[in-house]
Amino acid sequence: MPDHNRAAAEPRQLTFELAHLPALEAEDFVVSDCNRRAVDIIERWPAWPSHAAVIAGPPGSGKSHLVSVWLARAGGSRTTMADLSRETIEAFRDAGCLAVEDVAAGHGAEAERLLFHLLNRARESGGSLLVTMRAPPGETAIALPDLRSRLRALPLAAIDPIDDALLSVLLVKLFADRQLVVAPGVVKYLTMRIERTAEAAREIVERIDRLALATHRKVSRQLAAEALAQVPPASEENDRSAPEPSR
Repeated sequence: MPDHNRAAAEPRQLTFELAHLPALEAEDFVVSDCNRRAVDIIERWPAWPSHAAVIAGPPGSGKSHLVSVWLARAGGSRTTMADLSRETIEAFRDAGCLAVEDVAAGHGAEAERLLFHLLNRARESGGSLLVTMRAPPGETAIALPDLRSRLRALPLAAIDPIDDALLSVLLVKLFADRQLVVAPGVVKYLTMRIERTAEAAREIVERIDRLALATHRKVSRQLAAEALAQVPPASEENDRSAPEPSR
């Protein structure tokens, strides 16, 4: 088991032997205080206190990556609340482990009933169900009272927005993946200016890499500033995108 007292002092990298899984691209999951509870949920399986567990966190916080890690260890399959069907419930009987992502309000009464039946099936069969949401069950307007109550009773690991420590480690790792060496000052400069999401970190590193190749320059604070100037404001990006369903 991990030494959580020591781990609380600084971010670490949780490395899983998953190089054979193309969906993960052999990435390490970077662990910090903001996501440690969610990582603990994955590491504790199959010794969960219940037949199911909930991981809640904002977009880009790593929920899908953790689902991939869990499925690689537990077997089974994944689906979304929008794709639930009676066939999903029957398939779960054989698989024994299932991840249901994007659980939220607004998917309709049938989807809520199907998820409730899945939770019952997991409890009856001894299977394991991992649920991901953008907000904790208590903050999600689930219409079906029985489902709302059942979700609220499950073990919950909330992922907080990415903190500076995690964002810095993530940026360093993303640069290293592209074989780019950057000075600590550049990482700090970016940490203070980009959105605190994994997507934003990946996007800016990709922009910097392209700009460095195109201009034949080393990565510097000036080059980082030029790449940042190419990133559309968040509001402008949201205007171009259709609203995502609440997770």
